[in-house]
Amino acid sequence: MKKALVHDWYYISGGAEKVIHSFNSVYDDFEHYALVDFLDEKDRQFILNGASVHTSFIQNLPTAKSNHRKFLQLFPYAIEQFDLQDYDLVLSSSASIAKGVLTTQDQLHICYCHSPMRYAWDLYHQYLEDSNLKKGLKGFYAKQVLHKMRQWDISTVNRVDFFVANSKYIARRIKKIYNRESTVIYPPVDVNRFTLQETKKEYYLTVSRMVPYKKLKLIVETFNEMPNKKLIVLGDGPDYKHIKKIAKSNIELKGFMEADDLKVYMQEAKAFVFAAKEDFGIVPVEAQACGTPVIGYNAGGLRETVKDGETGVFFDSQTTEAIKAAVEKFESLTFDANTIRENALRFSTERFEREMKAFIETKYKEFKEL
Repeated sequence: MKKALVHDWYYISGGAEKVIHSFNSVYDDFEHYALVDFLDEKDRQFILNGASVHTSFIQNLPTAKSNHRKFLQLFPYAIEQFDLQDYDLVLSSSASIAKGVLTTQDQLHICYCHSPMRYAWDLYHQYLEDSNLKKGLKGFYAKQVLHKMRQWDISTVNRVDFFVANSKYIARRIKKIYNRESTVIYPPVDVNRFTLQETKKEYYLTVSRMVPYKKLKLIVETFNEMPNKKLIVLGDGPDYKHIKKIAKSNIELKGFMEADDLKVYMQEAKAFVFAAKEDFGIVPVEAQACGTPVIGYNAGGLRETVKDGETGVFFDSQTTEAIKAAVEKFESLTFDANTIRENALRFSTERFEREMKAFIETKYKEFKEL
């Protein structure tokens, strides 16, 4: 079985790239394709075992390294230029355009779908607002591009033989947008690295890239109103300077943190606070693997990974009042660190790799028997 693995792009090591790392653990002979590849050598070793990536012409465009997304209107054309006709299996890892590669009736195409492209569908209006593109000439152009992206996205649905969703939440989105059924296989979480610690310290923790939809600003504003409660914020991103400016003395922003240091903060936190609406959300599961309960927004994939009152506490709206009430509720309850960790073990890396391998090989066998 000659195999190609198509990912949207490589420029950071995030949740989707942890999935790629696991795919490479299942099969060590993928040929890799992506629109661009700007990984540093450390990330390349972890994600791709040092393998090279076939990239599109976008790789060589001016300023692509600093902002490849500005070439969004070229993505469909670029992804269709990959010649994959020699492969038996094409596995796409798609939150944007990877699923749109061209294959033939003699090839099996399985898409691990992190989400249908968010900025064109469910986050469309939020994306325009956050980018100040609601009106004006630039706004008109952006809306036209995204309209065409939606049309292209729908036109490519039947290029995929089987969809795998990273959560039930995303399976519903795939059904809504693409009218396709999917199999849910939760992403891999390295629960063996995030080990249990029962003794906790007196601080709350949040960890995230500092971009608007992650709602770090909301969490900081909430703890600004609770000066007797300490909050530690880990992460970096475009919103860092603004959030640091508004944070009061009970809040510490520590910026980017290496993995080993991040783990210690997760192990020692009394609770992990999470206010984003995520498709799955790997970091809250990592926190639970440390025996740390989650105070989280009752939406998206978090509803599948946190058990309210047992491994954490939910709040129902992204407001300071709701988060404050959830913190107060949390402090009135008692949590068992071992129970919290047991819940996280359901999402282990080994489980993911076992389920993906079985799914791929079953579908490939059925495909060859047709």
